[in-house]
Amino acid sequence: MSLWQLGFRPFYLLASLFAATSILLWSLQFTGHLSAPYLPGPLWHAHEMLFGFTLAVVVGFLFTAGRNWTGLPTPTGAPLAALAGLWIAGRVLVLSPWGWASALANAAFPLAAAIALGIPFVRAGNRRNYFFVALLVLLAAATLLVHLNQLGVLALPAWAGIQLALDIVLFILCVMGGRVIPMFTNNGVPGAGAGRRDWLEKAALGSVLALLAADALQVPAWLLAAVAAFAAAAHLARWWLWHPWATLRTPLVWVLHLAYAWIPVHLALRALAAPGWVVPSAATHALTVGAVGGLVIGMMTRTARGHTARPLRADGWDTAAYVLVAAAAFVRVLLPVAAPALLLQAVLFSGVLWSAGFAVYAVRYVPVLTRPRLDGKPG
Repeated sequence: MSLWQLGFRPFYLLASLFAATSILLWSLQFTGHLSAPYLPGPLWHAHEMLFGFTLAVVVGFLFTAGRNWTGLPTPTGAPLAALAGLWIAGRVLVLSPWGWASALANAAFPLAAAIALGIPFVRAGNRRNYFFVALLVLLAAATLLVHLNQLGVLALPAWAGIQLALDIVLFILCVMGGRVIPMFTNNGVPGAGAGRRDWLEKAALGSVLALLAADALQVPAWLLAAVAAFAAAAHLARWWLWHPWATLRTPLVWVLHLAYAWIPVHLALRALAAPGWVVPSAATHALTVGAVGGLVIGMMTRTARGHTARPLRADGWDTAAYVLVAAAAFVRVLLPVAAPALLLQAVLFSGVLWSAGFAVYAVRYVPVLTRPRLDGKPG
């Protein structure tokens, strides 16, 4: 069956369907119309956006890219279906009263993905990408921290696990963005001239690792603000070197640039949130709705097209999905900052926009993800 031929197929489909429905569930929780029996509403929302939606896309992407990086197979067929089933179990159990079962399923999924990815990496000697295996293991630890706190086993706050996962996801986005956005820009927009500077790459990625360490060590607010401000400047300079203005007529590329721009915004808002000048949720949603949402919708369309032998050109459906997800980010981040009294309206309106964007993707790409490649090749 075509759905199980490569990792992006089931996980992109599951992630888009989950993104379209889970935010609507969160909106009902946020307005008091629904409650979760195990994880409290905000914690459930954060957990599911990170360890449900985002992790599914990361695993689907890594399984697909890992085959290209190593020339060796990543899970397909029954093993891939089993991993998808484990992911689904985690989504169901987290809504149940069975906390230990939920903890085990949610920690087992990234661990199983790490093993499945690590095997071809080790066999191929692909040391350059070993760190992805380590990051998946860290994500397993982060979700386990959340659950063990809820189960009364650990005194560490559950939100420490959420912040660890946010920092890991930020690092993954920065690594992959730096690898693919300049390349896609130059390939998709002739003469764009997107460039890189080795020293800036090291500064940008190093600053994110420094921020992760600062969060883990609970450094003073002024130091956290300084690290975040430096990181914001480094990533803004990095993004500018990619010449985003050259992509405005190419939706398949500008969606990635627009999404990456939310990373320096996120870091700047973190710098402002440390001393209490803005609410921390503004920074969090700049990362999750703006950067994660935009990069995910952009990469899911591009990967699905490229790996099913379709033209690397966004159609009207794709562009509509991009615009809806981008609008969701602007509404969720900027409206509450400008008018805090409109927080409820911002959450609801942004949720509708986000859900609509990923629903458009799901409807458009169900036939793409479940049918064979157009050129008859495997994958």
